[in-house]
Amino acid sequence: MTQPLRIALAGLGTVGAGVIRLLETNGALIAARAGRRIEVVAVSARNRSKDRGVDCTRFAWDDDMTALASRDDVDVVVELVGGSDGPALALARKTLSGGKHLVTANKAMIAHHGMELAALADSHGLALKFEAAVAGGIPVLKGLGEGAAANKIERLYGILNGTCNYILTQMESTGADFGGVLKEAQALGYAEADPTFDVEGVDAAHKLAILAALAFGTEVDFGSVDISGISRIRAADIAQADALGHVIRLVGMAEEQLEGGERRLFQRVQPVLVAKSHPLAAVDGPTNAVVAEGNFVGRLLFQGRGAGDGPTASAVVADLIDIARGNNTAPFSLPVGMLEAVAPADPGHRRVRAYMRFTVADRPGVLAEITAAMRDAGVSIESMIQHGRPEDDSLEPVLVAIVSHEGPESAITAALALLEGSPSLAEPPLVMPLLG
Repeated sequence: MTQPLRIALAGLGTVGAGVIRLLETNGALIAARAGRRIEVVAVSARNRSKDRGVDCTRFAWDDDMTALASRDDVDVVVELVGGSDGPALALARKTLSGGKHLVTANKAMIAHHGMELAALADSHGLALKFEAAVAGGIPVLKGLGEGAAANKIERLYGILNGTCNYILTQMESTGADFGGVLKEAQALGYAEADPTFDVEGVDAAHKLAILAALAFGTEVDFGSVDISGISRIRAADIAQADALGHVIRLVGMAEEQLEGGERRLFQRVQPVLVAKSHPLAAVDGPTNAVVAEGNFVGRLLFQGRGAGDGPTASAVVADLIDIARGNNTAPFSLPVGMLEAVAPADPGHRRVRAYMRFTVADRPGVLAEITAAMRDAGVSIESMIQHGRPEDDSLEPVLVAIVSHEGPESAITAALALLEGSPSLAEPPLVMPLLG
């Protein structure tokens, strides 16, 4: 009889408990599809006595989670602790160095240390799998690495953070400003007590760096991702986007560029005005979606729940099924030695239409100053709207929104440089490209 695949779980939060429940609920189906049973034999977490809704007393317990990597009765270690460094990274290194396969949902660790861990896995002939690290239960890594493997991916972009997407769609539906909707999201459990990684775009950037490496056959380069979050978006921006036939979404985008005959990689996370006719415009609430454009397959859309115990546990167990079947493909689709180190692209070469919002003093000459900067930098203005101040506050700054015609991004950067330090500006301008 085929021996079961024996796993150890490090981390028994919502996802770890979800993995145990999924293996129990769908155990017979999973065994049939994997060709053998998948069994939890050992676990580790900070608190033994916590009620997790599953019975953990039947498993061996290690207070030191790195000890899981040394157990003789374990084939695969599943890391669900999180954090780019510290205990999670120590466990990952020890697991792969010690001859055991590793499954993780830790996007921060893969974004920062993916190359090192992939090299370790490669040198020991082991599996390193992290489907759950990107977009929860959506099989986007498998879709790109296997289903679209015959294609050259030309562009990749998507909504990669459910917290931001929930906040933005709530701002659309209620007309409320960012701060109030964030507090509501925290109360409902959609946002962390410290939401910085989510709302400032870092979480989405971790995922984008992983996707870009897989899609373009390059080394993971999180440090080259240009990151902007959603904390500066106002209800007025949402309303103006709607008037233009768009919605605002936090979008991660990666694409190849050629500069002087050399291959370069553009990676950016930022709020974007998405045309209502575009598939991403319909992605609302805590949903994730990824669009990949292949040279033969065309546009692919992956969409679904991007977080939660069920979807993330589903992705973890899918990786375990792959290992049980003996499917030990390279973590980033290509062997580590074939992944190319590609320099960051110059974003100034990209052609964009952009929405620019200025918060300015309401006095004569301000609009002339802004339009002169646009003219001198070569930015062609498509439309401009000034929002009046409240009648009872003569000192309140006003908002000026400009939409440019399509042109080089370098021209917009130059225009903003001309305005930098101007006493007319109450805060730095907010710039969002238009998509679709």
